[in-house]
Amino acid sequence: MKKLAFALLFLLGTSLSAAESKPNIIVVVADDLGYADVLFNPLHAKEIKTPNLDSLAKQSVICRQGYVSGHVCSPTRAGLMTGRYQQRLGLYTGGEAGSGLPMTETIFPQYLKPAGYTTAQFGKWHLGPDPSWSPALRGFDEVFGFLGRGAHDYFKLDDPNDPIYRGTEVVQEKGYLTDRLGEETASFITRNKSKPFFAYLAFNAVHAPLQAPDDEIAQFNTGNKDRDTLLAMGKRLDDAMGKIITTLKSEGIWENTLLFFISDNGGPLAQSADNTPLRAGKHSDYEGGIRVPFLVCWPAQLKPGECLSPVISLDILPTALAAAGVEQSKTFDGQNILPLLRGEAAPNPRNLFWCSGSDEGWWAVRSGDWKLVGEKANVSLFDLAKDVSEATNLVAQMPDKVAELTKLHDVWLADMAKPVKAGEKRYDMAAKEGTPPKKPKKMTKEEKQKARDLERLKKRQSDSPNATPETPKS
Repeated sequence: MKKLAFALLFLLGTSLSAAESKPNIIVVVADDLGYADVLFNPLHAKEIKTPNLDSLAKQSVICRQGYVSGHVCSPTRAGLMTGRYQQRLGLYTGGEAGSGLPMTETIFPQYLKPAGYTTAQFGKWHLGPDPSWSPALRGFDEVFGFLGRGAHDYFKLDDPNDPIYRGTEVVQEKGYLTDRLGEETASFITRNKSKPFFAYLAFNAVHAPLQAPDDEIAQFNTGNKDRDTLLAMGKRLDDAMGKIITTLKSEGIWENTLLFFISDNGGPLAQSADNTPLRAGKHSDYEGGIRVPFLVCWPAQLKPGECLSPVISLDILPTALAAAGVEQSKTFDGQNILPLLRGEAAPNPRNLFWCSGSDEGWWAVRSGDWKLVGEKANVSLFDLAKDVSEATNLVAQMPDKVAELTKLHDVWLADMAKPVKAGEKRYDMAAKEGTPPKKPKKMTKEEKQKARDLERLKKRQSDSPNATPETPKS
């Protein structure tokens, strides 16, 4: 009897110890991943091959209304890193955020290191284009990835003009970049399994350039070579995720690891991404540009299932800090969503906002199921509960709701900083006629890529005159 009692006490003590220990935290950001280019979207095409993500989803809370704070790469990353709307820093566009997140801003590792976490960043940074903005200078103990703007060659990993860094040192690498990022993350996990760690893994897959091993591309036959290559890139990303998950399980730390998986924005239609059932894609504030695949997995704490309440990438930092037991003295725009994911709290009514400044012209607000979208001079109103595809514009029928949501956006925008580069906060706030024209600014690589994407998409739409417009004309 004494032996049995001792055994029970030992098991209870072990259980309490595991429950009280700080969780490992991993934040994974895919790049330009289509909303329906994953198996855990019930409307995925038959050719999708993401079994590891599907397995992860079955062990996660799937956030079916998961958003990001920007419709392109770097603004979302700035919001994610700070837990605050990037517009508070004047970062409205990809060019602005990609030019550098102010070094005065506190980000993930600077919160977590004092709490005993070892921290690492892998992959794409896109919050400052040169070594003076390196994540290695912002609290990360380990860094393996690239700076630059938005893209990197997947095979040429020894280019002195677009180098791979380990810490602050340039390294000569070989292999396929998606594979290398998965390998480096798995190695970090193995080396740090005995203590709490934080890993930020930012894949550049499936962002352009469209590149994948030939044998992977050959597994797909959609009749569209770009689509085949995109799917092969997604499959290779899925393989890397499989390696990371296997490592966590084999090292015995899977149960107490809090893992987030999102994309940084909607998939670009010009590169054959599929955002079904959502309207449009990257570069727009329609659902297809800002609603993304969004998973939260913590086997020891969260029961698998679905969350149907709106959440946003801004929530990830405050949620991670709450899980780690880190006091949150700073005010975030994001929220700790653990009570919501656990089913302990009813969804709080919240308003979500987007804005890319007057030059790009996009802005949006969601309040409850209502969403107002501004595309330069055009404004659209949608009831997302009945119309997730944003097919029916209710502006004419509901002018009072339009006024209400516009006012909400006005009040929010008044608290945001002016764009750091040029223009006004919103299109309808742009300088009045007669103001001296601005000198044309030099386009960034991402802006050039956007222009090319839009031209390709316009050509696709002109080839299909009966197609419903799905992308901004700006």
